Amino acid sequence: MDLIPAPSRFRAGEGAFELRPDTGLHAAPGTERAARRLRAELGPATGLDLPPAAAPEGAIALELDPALGAEEYRIEADAEGVRLTAGGGPGLAHAGQTLRQLLGPAAYRRAPLPGAEWRVPAVRIEDRPRFGWRGALLDVSRHFLPKADVLRFLDQLAAHKLNVLHLHLTDDQGWRIEIRRHPRLTEVGSWRERSMVGFRAADRRDDRPHGGYYTQDDLREIVAYAAERHITVVPEIDVPGHMQAAIAAYPELGNTDVVDTAALGVWTDWGVCENVLNVSDATLRFVEEVLEEVLEIFPSTFVHLGGDECPKDQWKASPAAQARIEELGLAGEDELQSWFIRHFDRWLAERGRRLIGWDEILEGGLAPGAAVSSWRGYEGGVAAAKAGHDVVMCPEQHVYLDHRQAGGEDEPIPVGWVRTLEDVYRFEPVPPVLDEAAAARVIGTQANIWTEFMDDARDVDYRAFPRLAAFAEVAWSDLPREPAARDWAGFEQRMAAHYGRLDALGVEYRRPEGPRPWQRRPGVLGRPNDNRPE
Repeated sequence: MDLIPAPSRFRAGEGAFELRPDTGLHAAPGTERAARRLRAELGPATGLDLPPAAAPEGAIALELDPALGAEEYRIEADAEGVRLTAGGGPGLAHAGQTLRQLLGPAAYRRAPLPGAEWRVPAVRIEDRPRFGWRGALLDVSRHFLPKADVLRFLDQLAAHKLNVLHLHLTDDQGWRIEIRRHPRLTEVGSWRERSMVGFRAADRRDDRPHGGYYTQDDLREIVAYAAERHITVVPEIDVPGHMQAAIAAYPELGNTDVVDTAALGVWTDWGVCENVLNVSDATLRFVEEVLEEVLEIFPSTFVHLGGDECPKDQWKASPAAQARIEELGLAGEDELQSWFIRHFDRWLAERGRRLIGWDEILEGGLAPGAAVSSWRGYEGGVAAAKAGHDVVMCPEQHVYLDHRQAGGEDEPIPVGWVRTLEDVYRFEPVPPVLDEAAAARVIGTQANIWTEFMDDARDVDYRAFPRLAAFAEVAWSDLPREPAARDWAGFEQRMAAHYGRLDALGVEYRRPEGPRPWQRRPGVLGRPNDNRPE
């Protein structure tokens, strides 16, 4: 069968179970939530009510088996019925997604097609994920995505058995989360006057104001919607760099002894901004107050505090920052950033949470208990894993989905390395240099979608898919660890069927033959010499 991600074990039988208007749904004790979700997903497409059934015979049956892991599941289907068994709610949700795939692309539509018939082929499937963290980062700071688009993206993640949404909420170009104690963060920080067009060297602006933010109730809705699909939302508040939007709202947060921060607005460029937070006690408390409200909204164990791309020039020039370095007995600005991150590592740990940050938090000493998102290649993740820290592998050279999908100038704003669908399929999250103990510290992997060059959901669709489907298989399936040994031809064949599911979901993915005319967007392409070298 053309299932994506590929299951651990699959055996086809003979015949099929046909869903009819009187087909029921049998929910064993403890599976009621999963039954409600399955009805909500299958009902609109099939037009079937799937009423409660007293017995599993002749029905779709949901059961729990404590011998299975929470995300592990089994599907047994024959002419007499379909049985979905899992170790917990997440496993039943994954089994439901596999059932949708077995029913065909039309099962992903929101209303029934005339004359559609619904048959589940006879199969036995046993399946479980390779990694516990199977994530996608969605950057809503560089370009704001309305709440409805975020909910739609969550549906796409669930359909591919991805279980973490890393929501990048703040950056130099926009602050997207309501903080009630500090309203200017959204009153001022959520809008910029214009945006840069094309890659960094293009130096063009569109002169259109851009912005928006999520209320706390919006975010609670997103969190609840994700939880219903067994997806954890991990918020990111990036400190101490990437904070010009916050400094524009509250100039006292910046290095006022070096820069006239009152003259700063929300940044309109892409790249790395030199304006960073100062290191005063008042600024630490301000960030704590922000995080207090973040923790009220997001129940996730991990909170991402960025820690990346923090230029040290202002700290080097700031008498206040230098005095802080001397007061703390630090060796320099790298250790000052480490001290800043360690402060919030302790602060989060005191509240039962864990800090995760980009691999720059290794500089100056890794915060105890912190986990690392390894983005600048594998090196940071390798160092962190060997030191006994948990790691999420997301190297930009492999799984940054804003990077172009093919060579040539047809790709819209062809930034970064060329990373094809096959390249992503051959990505291996655990480098062979790690021994067994260190490899166990790689708790998962993540594909990152940075939106400097994606100003709406259609652009996100194009950049993310179909590569996110390949990534989902890497994160879920037990593929050969040697990338060259993977069955690319087999995956490509399964993708040919999977495109029909993406069509039914309304995903405007990049076609195998190349971008559609509207996706090429003449006039906004980056120049070839703007692109990062291979």
